[in-house]
Amino acid sequence: MSFKENFIKGRHGEDIAKEYLQNNGYKIVECNWHYSKNAEIDIIAEEKNTLVFVEVKTRTSLNYGHPFEAINPLKIKKIYSAIFAYLNKSEKKYKSYRFDGIAIIGLKNPIIEHIKNIGQY
Repeated sequence: MSFKENFIKGRHGEDIAKEYLQNNGYKIVECNWHYSKNAEIDIIAEEKNTLVFVEVKTRTSLNYGHPFEAINPLKIKKIYSAIFAYLNKSEKKYKSYRFDGIAIIGLKNPIIEHIKNIGQY
């Protein structure tokens, strides 16, 4: 699969994740927030008084492993650096924050898996 095809698949998965979050009472704050060349937060949302940073991983099938397998320790470290940068720049202060993972498996009738606090430090 080409880079462009992967990019389109990833964005479609993020759209599915945003709709899922909104349907479950989350308010989307930002999407695709870039901290650096290597650190991006896919979705930033509010759930009550908690700011939720969401990493979305999309796979069309499980042939190459589960999407959560791609959220490895290096990825978690990069995301946390972006989270701390975002929290430092944000004018709004939150009582708490967390880092969640959402796996999208398949693009037509997708299976959606959501793990809260996937990247606890």
